[in-house]
Amino acid sequence: MVEEMATRPLRKEEIAVVHRLLEMAPESARPRSQHEFIAIDMEDGGMGSIRFVEESDELRRMGRELVTAEYIDEDQIPVLISVNLDEEGRLFELDFWKVNFEPLKRYPRPEELRAAPPATTIDASAQSLTTNH
Repeated sequence: MVEEMATRPLRKEEIAVVHRLLEMAPESARPRSQHEFIAIDMEDGGMGSIRFVEESDELRRMGRELVTAEYIDEDQIPVLISVNLDEEGRLFELDFWKVNFEPLKRYPRPEELRAAPPATTIDASAQSLTTNH
């Protein structure tokens, strides 16, 4: 399955962002192992999301969100970035969500990242706003 997709090593700026996000997570919740940082680009409209790849990547599934941070892109639009783990607690995705769904203007610097509520909480709040009003 993964062999058919184009894998690549992470770029320096991606590694720096992943490390910063992992530092923001509670130490007891951090992934036990951090593999060789190989990834595939996700089709997200140019927002920058990637899925981490391991050799035994057959049927890995999203388990839970570990940590979420935010920064403001050059066009003053907020961007949420989540590190997601698979069901075994290993790195699964670095998920970007620019709230207007447009491509990133600039990749974030680690020092710009600020803790944010989990994206799942934000998604639920947005749904309740649209259904209750």
